[in-house]
Amino acid sequence: MNDLIYLSATECIERFRTGALSPVDVLEAQLAQAALVDGSLNAFTETMADSARARAEDSERRYRDGTARALEGVTVAAKEKHQIAGMEVVEASNAWAGYTATANAPVIDRLLDAGAIIHARTATPEFSIAAFTHSDRWGVTRNPWNTAFSPGGSSGGSGAALAAGMTTLATASDIGGSTRGPAAFTGNVGYKAPYGRIPGAGPMSVDYYRGDGPMGRTVDDVVLFTNVISGPDPRDHVALRPKVTLPSSYPGVEGLRIALNLDLGGFVVADEIRENTRRVAEELAKAGAEIVEVDFTWTRELIIGAAMPHFGHMMGAMVHDAIGGKTSDLSDYARDFVEQTREIRATAAMFDAAKAEYAVQQELARVMTGFDALLCPTTAAVGFPAGDTLINGIDIDGHTVSGLEGTLTLPFNITNRCPVLAVPSGHAENGMPTGVQIVGHTYDDATVFRVGKAVERLLPWAYTDEHRPQL
Repeated sequence: MNDLIYLSATECIERFRTGALSPVDVLEAQLAQAALVDGSLNAFTETMADSARARAEDSERRYRDGTARALEGVTVAAKEKHQIAGMEVVEASNAWAGYTATANAPVIDRLLDAGAIIHARTATPEFSIAAFTHSDRWGVTRNPWNTAFSPGGSSGGSGAALAAGMTTLATASDIGGSTRGPAAFTGNVGYKAPYGRIPGAGPMSVDYYRGDGPMGRTVDDVVLFTNVISGPDPRDHVALRPKVTLPSSYPGVEGLRIALNLDLGGFVVADEIRENTRRVAEELAKAGAEIVEVDFTWTRELIIGAAMPHFGHMMGAMVHDAIGGKTSDLSDYARDFVEQTREIRATAAMFDAAKAEYAVQQELARVMTGFDALLCPTTAAVGFPAGDTLINGIDIDGHTVSGLEGTLTLPFNITNRCPVLAVPSGHAENGMPTGVQIVGHTYDDATVFRVGKAVERLLPWAYTDEHRPQL
């Protein structure tokens, strides 16, 4: 297998600067890899090979001229919903005509201004509303580690492309776990930045559950990516100012107090995920962190009771507005979502969500008081079967739970001023990666990266020859 396809962004940039490697070589290797494997994975909705090659040649010149920018020559696969001027946006839907973008999304502008090469767009579920990635329009996206499973959603195409060596970085977004779930299921690093850190496109940018963000194969890559796309933007006036630049290096975890929880207050969590999470905690303890197991008193019912009215009045209303009544043309799970959220809007006010959200936020504050960060699993299940709508739930070690309970990400969208870094924790017996979330106090981005970097050092998961999907 061509090692170029799995080089990290930081490694690429170092080699580009010395002239030991050309951006053209990496791009061509990844385009060749996509041609070889994406027929079975379905991670890309389209590639832009010609424009990418032109940018790669320009990047090669910039390295020679000494005018290289922060992400010069690094390939990035963009989530299809992140609009690119002149390109169609359809959000995987047959029920919506979509539109041709007249401007770039803020994250796209930041990437292009930093010299990145956007060479492909990645698949999502319809309107990015699901924790898996398939649709009637684009078909089923599969996980490179085990193609019987989904890469998660909604940024599943991005996660699959990274795991398969089809890109160096990928854009993602997160409103209920859409960055962190795919990162866990595909063995990548995903960052849910605190609300306002990374500018978004309206009107959904005003939804305080969501945010655009980075996905990569290493913590260093995600730090670099975050620093490029964060900061204020006149198109999104809630974007925080001044811009915060994350450090490129971090001390160890000696002296940090880290809370550990394995089930977030009673969720059913697969034993293999519990074991891998505890192993991460044990390694952090050996490295000098104080690990204390904690309990949550919130319930699954409280969390779902907070989220569903919010989703009903925001995402559900957005989809309803977009499709103009064409529910029969939706994928089955999207149709179910529209009907369910319509009923919720009729029976629950946004203030009902706010009351429950406040209770969730207060409980997280209580649990994290006296600690620097919280460590917990990213998902409850070791994978979602590819093509399954999860309408009938998901089996976890003999227990059937709702699809919404297959990931453990939602509480931290309700508490979305808290940064959360998702990093790999190991593998399950079925070959699927598992992951942990590192949750920080409000707007304390640096601490979650400090802990994440320590986990990466203690339990390395780099895509070496012996640790790659067997495609």
